Amino acid sequence: MHSRFGRPGPALALVWLALAGLAALLPSWFAARDPLAVAPADRLLGPSPAHLLGTDQLGRDLFARVVHGTGASLTAAALATLVGLVAGGALGLLAGFLRGPADTLIMRLVDLLLSIPGLLLSLALIAVLGPGTRNVAVAVGVTGVAAYARITRAEVLRVREEPFVEAARAGGARLPRVLLRHVLPNALGPVRALAALDFAGAILAVSALSFLGYGVQPPDPEWGALVSEGRDALRTAWWLTVFPGLAVVLTVVAANRVSRALQDGPR
Repeated sequence: MHSRFGRPGPALALVWLALAGLAALLPSWFAARDPLAVAPADRLLGPSPAHLLGTDQLGRDLFARVVHGTGASLTAAALATLVGLVAGGALGLLAGFLRGPADTLIMRLVDLLLSIPGLLLSLALIAVLGPGTRNVAVAVGVTGVAAYARITRAEVLRVREEPFVEAARAGGARLPRVLLRHVLPNALGPVRALAALDFAGAILAVSALSFLGYGVQPPDPEWGALVSEGRDALRTAWWLTVFPGLAVVLTVVAANRVSRALQDGPR
């Protein structure tokens, strides 16, 4: 782990993600102002020492709104990643180990999911579930199930032929024990890298759906929703879209860099 993140790029990416995670958990440590406090006299002020990222159309401090919006964005992305990881990993684990009809059935389901564009599938699920952060996270997570299932299946097919797995099965170990204790831990390497990469994609997807109005509802802040709120004033108040958008871009780039470091392995 040290050799993977000892280089400047991965190290900075890890630091940024750590700061973003801390801001999501303890936003008041970074921004003392109330993100919902309206101050009409301070509306549309540009960045300044008093308001680091400026203010919005209602005089709310944008820095506070971006910081407090971190929790909604990262929580939804983390939940989406977890949904894809657990559901897809379970399907891939069963398909790769059981083989036969179970493998065929599961992989046909995976092929069906892959045939539907991710955004279209998310919108269809939100139409059924309704808007809201949790529903957006679940919808985005479902779009990642197929990728996790395929990579987990590939790794399980490799691991299931190892001597220690054959020894466990010959020794009378039950299927759940063989899967959870012997197969799964040895098939997680590429899955971890995919999870980091998927987390970056989930941030983008959650922000896009929030931009369209399906995620966090006003006046609560969220990065995609903040970009949406400021798009009508882009020419006169550029900071309303640039800074929330920059938060999305930096976090996605950092997650991608961490994913690459996990894929590269020690050097």
